[in-house]
Amino acid sequence: MSPIVMRPIGVVRSTRAAPTDDGWDAEAARIELDTARFGPDALLGLDAFSHAEVVFLFDRVDEAGVATGARHPRGNAAWPRVGIFAQRGKDRPNRIGLTICRVLRIEGTVLHVAGLDAIDGTPVLDLKPWMAGFAPRGAVREPGWADELMRGYW
Repeated sequence: MSPIVMRPIGVVRSTRAAPTDDGWDAEAARIELDTARFGPDALLGLDAFSHAEVVFLFDRVDEAGVATGARHPRGNAAWPRVGIFAQRGKDRPNRIGLTICRVLRIEGTVLHVAGLDAIDGTPVLDLKPWMAGFAPRGAVREPGWADELMRGYW
């Protein structure tokens, strides 16, 4: 397959400089759009939504450390080995992150959010409003280890 080239739409500015695992809701974060490409109208109406999906690049993950097979989430041997596509770790094949964040406010070309698990300087690839109609239909299931993993995350 041919490579895909993407250009970030903006950058994360956050109080967190290191990619530690938990406590992300305590961080202040904003997304500053690339003003050479976008004006304030690019964010127009996004503040009518309570949440937005933020697609970003884990740009500081060393490509040599990218996982392509199975492993224990967070290296915790008490949890089962699962494939990289059955977990949300940062060292994924394309290093893409996705988080649904609370929209706090918009100031010109800056989107202020809460609950963004990306560190300062992270390139943002896209933003989308979160709509309930796109939420999963039917019952949702997940293994017990996933619930344990998320206990301190937010």
